[in-house]
Amino acid sequence: MAKKRSRHQNPQPFFLDDDAVASQKKGRTKAPKGHQKEEKLISSGMSSKILKEALLQQREVQDEVAEEQNPNYSLIAAEEPLKDEEDIDDFTGFDETRSQHGGYDEEINEDDEKLLASFERKDVGRQLTLADIIIEKIKEKDAAVSSETRPLPKLDQSIIDLYKGVGKLLSRYTAGKMPKAFKHIPSLQLWEDVLYLTEPENWSPNAVYQATRIFASNLGVKKAERFYKLVLLPRVREDIRKNKKLHFALYQALKKSLYKPAAFNKGILFPLCESGTCNLREAVIIGSVIQKVSIPPLHSSVAILKMAEMEYCGTTSYFIKLLFEKKYALPYRVLDAAVAHFMRFFDDTRIMPVIWHQSLLAFVQRYKNELMKEDKDELRILIDKQKHILVTPEIFRELTNSRNRGEKEDDLMLISTPISVINKTIEEDRFDIPDVPMEED
Repeated sequence: MAKKRSRHQNPQPFFLDDDAVASQKKGRTKAPKGHQKEEKLISSGMSSKILKEALLQQREVQDEVAEEQNPNYSLIAAEEPLKDEEDIDDFTGFDETRSQHGGYDEEINEDDEKLLASFERKDVGRQLTLADIIIEKIKEKDAAVSSETRPLPKLDQSIIDLYKGVGKLLSRYTAGKMPKAFKHIPSLQLWEDVLYLTEPENWSPNAVYQATRIFASNLGVKKAERFYKLVLLPRVREDIRKNKKLHFALYQALKKSLYKPAAFNKGILFPLCESGTCNLREAVIIGSVIQKVSIPPLHSSVAILKMAEMEYCGTTSYFIKLLFEKKYALPYRVLDAAVAHFMRFFDDTRIMPVIWHQSLLAFVQRYKNELMKEDKDELRILIDKQKHILVTPEIFRELTNSRNRGEKEDDLMLISTPISVINKTIEEDRFDIPDVPMEED
């Protein structure tokens, strides 16, 4: 009888990668063998995470060495690692045929523009930019540079030369990769001083768009708010003032800025309304961004509440109207603030612009069933004094044919339908009323 051969087993386990597992037959029902239960090779995703962590640790070591060699290095030390922005390098620029098309509908009437101009404040100074803020800080710290037109912050000379060169590149930027040194600005501690060295007022429109993409993705809400307020908003307003329209790249930058809606409100919308100098053309262009981009209801509620309490500027009504027309469910506190906003003009002797009446109409159309009876009575008195030949009858009709806050929909039929109409309808046999015999006593 032949001797039974012993089975040779591989002392090392078989390593299965993801492709091998995916290629196994679907119908297999047997339990995996012991050597298949051993640990697998590290997946590619885990490898990339390990490499990123290793690079981060290596960068920290390099920072420590650089700080020992250069004492000024700590002034621009990175606060947090930069997010991946590989898609930014794929930017191919905007077509020149679209470069001066703002993407908004032209609906500016000269008469309306003149009327709204009467609501602008005349005693408002020039709007501050990032350069103004930095120059003021430098002059406060060092009186010797107070006579210089554009003093430089106290940074290492190599850093100053580097970012001044970046600024020259951005002044003629059209497409392609952004400088790596610029993409690291959001993670620097003194990012405002470094950004000031690049002279943002001289950037090309495409560079402004790319910068907005980078800063909206890598800055917190407070820092993004400062970038919008001190860099993006002044640049947008200046372009509208010079060209009577907005460059397409700047328009796209405004849309990108809504990536952080809280920063957009605090950095663009509120400063624009508070300035008291926003004209109708600026309101239409920036308002079209609000129309086209979805804004979370919470941020819309905050925007309405804040603008309703501001000192009135004619174009504020335009932004309030746009947010009403988004038809979001607003808290009662916001609705009450909106009613108080309109009632502020009860004793105003000025002729209110058409957009004010339109914003009131939009308000009662969307939220008439959420208003209290007292609020509706006050609004009726208001429109009896502040009248518009076309809009006021519509507002009165909306207030009349609506239920009050807290009432059910069934109660609306009894309120809005007069008894005379009901009697006339019964007489004309429009209702099929069955003959019900009366019970005898």
